Amino acid sequence: MTIKNVMVIGAGQMGSGIAQVFAQSGFHVYLNDRDDKALAKGINTIEKLLTRAVDKGRLTEEGKAETLNRLTPSTNLEDAKLCDLVIEAVVENMDVKTSVFKQLDTITPKHAILASNTSSLPITEIASATNRPEQVIGMHFMNPVPVMKLVEIIRGLQTSDETYQTIEDMTHQLQKTPVEVNDFPGFVSNRILMPMINEAIYTLYEGVASPKDIDTVMKLGMNHPMGPLQLADFIGLDTCLYIMEVLHEGFADSKYRPCPLLRKYVKAGWLGKKSGRGFYQYD
Repeated sequence: MTIKNVMVIGAGQMGSGIAQVFAQSGFHVYLNDRDDKALAKGINTIEKLLTRAVDKGRLTEEGKAETLNRLTPSTNLEDAKLCDLVIEAVVENMDVKTSVFKQLDTITPKHAILASNTSSLPITEIASATNRPEQVIGMHFMNPVPVMKLVEIIRGLQTSDETYQTIEDMTHQLQKTPVEVNDFPGFVSNRILMPMINEAIYTLYEGVASPKDIDTVMKLGMNHPMGPLQLADFIGLDTCLYIMEVLHEGFADSKYRPCPLLRKYVKAGWLGKKSGRGFYQYD
């Protein structure tokens, strides 16, 4: 199957990044969001990142113009009827995602593949909301999408080999590295990363060391580019808590129990960089 037209649903940081990468790789992309302001912000972010790439000599002015010409803002989900692939990048909530997939199942052409950028939720359950579970797959991009090379491709229970192969081939077209992953809570990335972040929060909670010193140990001792507490702030503490809850529920194992300090920060509205305060304070 040949993919030409793509829709990305959700114009936030992940959605706009995914849309940019597809448009730069020669696909025609609809960036969809029901919120006009969020959509305008997403398009504006893409323009800024492309301008920065031109300024740094990584992209020509012509390449920037061509990329933007392949990008169409959309507030109407019905535009998906023109697409060969739809990637959902909305809030990490099963009810919201299954609602979107039910609608897409009735709107998109019979051949279209439906993908989710979920970072932890089961693809099999998302696929069950459609009449085409064999054409539903996970595409977990890493943040920031234009920079990070990895894409976890997650097979649901009924994902067909043809669907998987189409998405793997297309991921290479995006100049990304695909990794095949089976449908378990958190996949590979967050099953390993989130418990490490959670343990770092326990280390702070128990008074073992300060946030700065915990992060310094991991940066200088383990050669991580960013400490786990700073990384949690960048991801969003509400997102970290949600993923830990998915792991805890999915595996029914106490080792995935979210740290009480993480819950307390989220309840206080200290969500990290996006709220101005998490384990660190931001301007």
